Amino acid sequence: MAVSKIGMASLANCRPLTCAATATASSYQERLVPHPPDLIKWVRREGGFVHQAIKISQDGTDGLGLIASHDIPKGSQLIVLPDNIPLKFGDGDGDDEAHSVLVNLAQKVPDELWAMKLGLKLLQERARVSSFWWPYISNLPQTYSVPIFFQGEDIKNLQYAPLVYQVNRRCRFLLDFEQEVKRAVENLKQNDHPFDRKDVDASALGWSMSAVSSRAFRLHGKKLPDGTRIDAPMMLPLIDMCNHAFNPNAQIIQEQDAGSAKMLIKAVVAETPIKQNDAILLNYGCLNNDLFLLDYGFVIPSNPYDCIELKYDGAFLDAASVAAGVSSPKFSSPAPWQQQFLSQLNLDGEAANLKVTLGGQDLVDGRLLAALRVLLASDMEMVRKHDMDTLKSLSADAPLGIANEVSAYRTIIALCVIALEHFPTKIMEDESALKQGVSGSTELAIQFRIQKKSVIIDVMRDLTRRAKSLLGRSN
Repeated sequence: MAVSKIGMASLANCRPLTCAATATASSYQERLVPHPPDLIKWVRREGGFVHQAIKISQDGTDGLGLIASHDIPKGSQLIVLPDNIPLKFGDGDGDDEAHSVLVNLAQKVPDELWAMKLGLKLLQERARVSSFWWPYISNLPQTYSVPIFFQGEDIKNLQYAPLVYQVNRRCRFLLDFEQEVKRAVENLKQNDHPFDRKDVDASALGWSMSAVSSRAFRLHGKKLPDGTRIDAPMMLPLIDMCNHAFNPNAQIIQEQDAGSAKMLIKAVVAETPIKQNDAILLNYGCLNNDLFLLDYGFVIPSNPYDCIELKYDGAFLDAASVAAGVSSPKFSSPAPWQQQFLSQLNLDGEAANLKVTLGGQDLVDGRLLAALRVLLASDMEMVRKHDMDTLKSLSADAPLGIANEVSAYRTIIALCVIALEHFPTKIMEDESALKQGVSGSTELAIQFRIQKKSVIIDVMRDLTRRAKSLLGRSN
């Protein structure tokens, strides 16, 4: 849980293609150019449909968003985009040298950073003087509040090693990829240059990757010979101005254009009518705060999908069990039959996946819970009476007995105490720091770590309640 010891990489001091790499609270809300074209008019002019009640508005601290200027009935179409409007990798590039350079660069991007692949296309269109998508691109934010643009101190302020690691990894990739891009374009002629001979540095690459990760949707792309369609990331002008909610009032669907083989993309009202001045909201996904901050640049308070990541370690669990008052723990020296169960849970062996989580919808990672139940048990035959799904389920009613279950809960609670102690600050100190007034990135970092600590505390409270209930039954 402690912040990683590796040096902090950051793009905050790189020369940006955007107006500001280190954003202030107000610059998150500024668009790429001071007076961009009317995006709604552009979508309509290019064959799209926009409901007459849909307006672009400043949505508080969330930046620009879409709102309803008057009531919209349930089931109404809000926005329909024809196939030519979404921005996808490869669109309109043909087989020229510039396109080949982009394809070769995209092949060097790890799959987990898929947003960078489409980001190359976005940068190419941004560089083109007469890009079809300029009315859309000019409306994009000037900068993003994602942590790759944090100052090094604010990356440390996250106080959460798994996310710090991901931020550093992305920053280092972008710094290295800048050199890849420079090598790929250094000897190209003007007509063959994918970025119109404009300098593309790590900050520009970070801007485009952040624009895509925070706005793109993975939808059905090209049709394969067997009739299926491959998933493809694409940027959806205007639709991508909808902000997030776990309980949205609109959704995105795709349907076949009756007159061609192309797909139409439209947002439609979901289960409830939209009232005047309500924001148009989409669900970006059931994600934890790591992904929301890393890809979108915001943190959701009391996020029901937020969790903390821990490493399964026998010696660490032994220490936690001793601290919890559990006698004779065997996590670091399991019996052969217990080790077989660990192998089935992929918590033992050369290819073991030792990452486990607490929080979220499951509260306790099923693999961790099953491991604790098995390793705290002494009766092999009793354990083997239960299938693995039962041993992994928190809703299973003390499958190996009340004493075993309470010991498992107490061990997890002790893990939580240790995890909290790894944070350099307490929640009260974090809340006090927020009241003093801090920069936008510092505020996000503090909000993020508050939520992580809250997840741990919520797990402790829930398991304490469950343990008390079980002990009450045994008396």
